[in-house]
Amino acid sequence: MEEPLALKMRPKKISDIIGQKHLIGKNKVLYNLIQNKKIFSMILYGKPGIGKTTIATVIVEELGVPYRFLNATINNKKDFDKVIEEAKMYQGMVVLMDEIHRLNKDKQDLLLPYLENGLITLIGMTTSNPYHKINPAIRSRCQIFELKELTEDDVLEGLKMACQSEYLKSIKVEEESLKKIAALSGGDMRYAYNLLEVCYYSSVKGKITKRLVDTINSKPVFFHDKDEDGHYDVISAFQKSIRGSDVNAALYYLARLIEAEDLDIIYRRMTVIAYEDIGLANPNMGPRVDACINACERLGLPEARIPLSVMVVDLALSPKSNSAHIALDEAIHDIETGTTGNVPDHIKTTAFGYKYPHDYPHGFVKQQYLPDNIVNRKYYVPKETSKYERDLKKVYEAIEKMSK
Repeated sequence: MEEPLALKMRPKKISDIIGQKHLIGKNKVLYNLIQNKKIFSMILYGKPGIGKTTIATVIVEELGVPYRFLNATINNKKDFDKVIEEAKMYQGMVVLMDEIHRLNKDKQDLLLPYLENGLITLIGMTTSNPYHKINPAIRSRCQIFELKELTEDDVLEGLKMACQSEYLKSIKVEEESLKKIAALSGGDMRYAYNLLEVCYYSSVKGKITKRLVDTINSKPVFFHDKDEDGHYDVISAFQKSIRGSDVNAALYYLARLIEAEDLDIIYRRMTVIAYEDIGLANPNMGPRVDACINACERLGLPEARIPLSVMVVDLALSPKSNSAHIALDEAIHDIETGTTGNVPDHIKTTAFGYKYPHDYPHGFVKQQYLPDNIVNRKYYVPKETSKYERDLKKVYEAIEKMSK
């Protein structure tokens, strides 16, 4: 099998790498490490196709040190044992490890003493945030470097280099076609090379047009792994955009979740937003979200996007109040910290002396409900976010006044 174009185009020198100038530009940290012929254990993290493996490989190639490539998921303990034995023979070795966030405890326990004594120098690569997903024992022995997303101009530069290489002979491609491929790649250089190569071999006499690109793939790529940080970042951004009343951002992140076809998380987020972020400012929002979810379940995608769009605009532009759940959280905090007491006798199950509020004018009678030691504790702090909550505040203040 012939190597894919993405592998053929992998840079051999640090000066050939596109992007990541904050790390590999002249006098930047990784550039200087190579110049000073020194290497330390490190973790490179960022989205797919932006150069993690390339940078790791270039570092060891330029330094001329012995190295082996391992995958934390695919390679077993026996493979790790072999690498350690080789490292002993060479009196030191660099291990390039892909998907390092999936390194299990057995493999970690095997590597840690050799990282500690310097026999193994580790360069880990991951799409996950190492501060969340990588074992602290490994993390504390590594420097962590975040790779930035490639811009469309970065990807376009790589595509032009590929078109001028020996690998795509007699290729004929317009600038607009390359820009289209760059836009579709979502900053993933490997994907861009793969799409260019498919276009090349699918073309007539190497002529690539925008129409051909659209025929092969008209849907942009974006990083959205449901099991990884990218997915949770989008979910977080979705809720925070609605909470911040930015309707355009809310619709953008909704679109990303729809493209990922993750309706369940959209339903759950909208439901919690209705009660956590909007709450008493617009209490009808909860039932309306339920109605939207029911409509979406009947319709399915792609039509479900229509009620979802209406609901998200409504949620984003609705007045917001967190007064109710903040009040409850305060009460839970008191219970967790022991600030509590016994239920007053007159409101216990077999109570004597209980005054039934419906028997009194206005449905209210003054009596104690909280335990003795927190009898004056106030949890609910009303807001004036809407007419509804302003009216609740008036009722609350009236009851407070009658209770004195």
